[in-house]
Amino acid sequence: MTDTQKLIIRFTLVAEQPSARDEERLSSISGENSIAGIKRYTGFVRGRDLFALFDQVSLEANPRAAKVGSVTNSIKESLQNTPELFPFKSKGILIGTSSYEVLQRNRFELVFNDPASEGILDGGHNMLAIGLHMLSEVADEKEISRVSLWEEMKVLWSEYREELEKAKENFDFLVPVELLVPSDPDDCHTVEQFEMSVLDICAARNNNAQLSQETKSNKLGFYTEIRERLDKKISKRVEWKSNEWESSETRPVKVRDLLALAWIPLNKANEAGLLPLDISVTPQNIYRNKGECSKQFDKLMMNQDVSVPVDGPTHELNNDTVKSCFDILADIPELYDYIYEHFPEAYNSNNYRFGSNSIVKMYDPIKRKTAKDKTAYVATQPTTHFLNRPVNYRYPDGLIMPLVYGLKGLMDIKGNHVVWATDPKKFLNAYLRDIAGAYRLVLDMARFDPQKLAKNQSSHEFAVSEFEKALIKHQVKNVTP
Repeated sequence: MTDTQKLIIRFTLVAEQPSARDEERLSSISGENSIAGIKRYTGFVRGRDLFALFDQVSLEANPRAAKVGSVTNSIKESLQNTPELFPFKSKGILIGTSSYEVLQRNRFELVFNDPASEGILDGGHNMLAIGLHMLSEVADEKEISRVSLWEEMKVLWSEYREELEKAKENFDFLVPVELLVPSDPDDCHTVEQFEMSVLDICAARNNNAQLSQETKSNKLGFYTEIRERLDKKISKRVEWKSNEWESSETRPVKVRDLLALAWIPLNKANEAGLLPLDISVTPQNIYRNKGECSKQFDKLMMNQDVSVPVDGPTHELNNDTVKSCFDILADIPELYDYIYEHFPEAYNSNNYRFGSNSIVKMYDPIKRKTAKDKTAYVATQPTTHFLNRPVNYRYPDGLIMPLVYGLKGLMDIKGNHVVWATDPKKFLNAYLRDIAGAYRLVLDMARFDPQKLAKNQSSHEFAVSEFEKALIKHQVKNVTP
C-alpha cells in the first residue's frame, strides 16, 4: 500500500450540502459562505461501485478496528434478506479526504494522502459485512467463516478479486455513503481547518459505538513515543486501537494499564516542577481509577509545551522531560512482572508463608493431586501480566501495586530528565527480600485485602520510602572502600 491512495467512486444519487445556492443564503445571513470549512456529499452508492474502496483503502482512519460479530452478522442478514431496505436500515459509510475532484456523472476522484487520518472515518463494520456478503458469491463458506478481522477479509478479497469482477453486476444493492471534504480544497487555511476537524467528527460519529478515550488519543499520536520505546513482545500485546492488537491472544494488554504506570515517573517529574503544568495522579488511582489516569495523560499531552500537531490532528512530542518519563516507562512493565513473579519467594525468605493466605493460589500439579483442599491450587499455570511469563503463584495484582509504585523511589532527577538512580532490575534482585520483609506490616494491616491495600495512599508512600531506604543502603555500600 502506497502512502497516497487515489480512486474514483460513483454515486447513483447524490446531494451537495451546502450547495452553491445554500452558500449564497448563508453568506447573506451570517457573512459566512461555508459551515466550518466543510462540504458534505450524501447519497447512495451501489455495492459494485465500492470495489475501488475495497481494493485500495484500509481502515487506518477509522478509530475502531472492524471485527466480525453480532453487528456484522445483522448487516449481512439485511443484505441477504432485504437488500432493498438496506440503505434505510444502515447509517452506511463515512469517507473523509482533503484532496478531491468532482467529475461528471456523479463521480468523485478521491486522493488519500494520509491513510492514517483520511479514508473511511466511520462504517468499518459495514464495510467488513458488505465485503463478506459479496465474497459469499464466489468463495467457499468455510473460508469466509474463518474471517474475523478486516485484514483477513482483505486477504480473501485479493485472492478472489478476478471472480468478484465477473460477479460484479450481481451487487446492485444501495449503500448510504457520506463524503466529507473541505469546502475550498485550494485554500490552505480551509484545508487545514478541515484536517483538524476530522478527528472530532470521527470521534463523535463513533460515540454510539462507545469509542474509547484511548482510541481517540491513539489517533492523535499520543502513544507513538511509548509504543516505539516498548519491548516488541509487549507492544504487540497492547490494544492500542479498539479491537486491534498484533498478537494472536484473546486477552490483550489494555493501553490504559500503561498510561497508569506512566504516572509513576510523571509524578516524579511533577514533584520536581519539571512539567509545564501542575498535573499528577494520586498513587492509588494507578490501580483503582485508570480512566482518570488516561484523562490526565491526555490533558498533559494536549499542552502546547508537551506536544504540537504536525500533520493534521496528529501530534508530535517535543518535551524532553516527558520523553525521559517514557524512557522510564519502557522498563516498568518488565519490572512489574519481575515483582509479581519474585515477591512470593522474597516474602517467604523472611520466614513468612505467602501461600497460607486464602487469596493466594499455588500452581503445583503434583501436590494438587494429593491435597485435601484442592482450592488452594490452580490447575492452569498462571502467567505475568505483560510478558506472559509462567509463575507458580496466582494472586490479585492489588497486593503488589504499592511495590510497583515504590519504584519511584529509585528515580532521580538530572537536569530536566527523570532517570534511574541505579539499575532497577539488579536492585530488585539484591533488595526485594529486604523490602518484602518490611512490606509485611502493610499486608498485615490490610489483612491481605488487595482492595484496601492498593486503594490506600499510605501503603504506596510506605513502599516508596522502603525503596528509598534500600537505595541509600545500596549507594553507601558501593562508595564505601
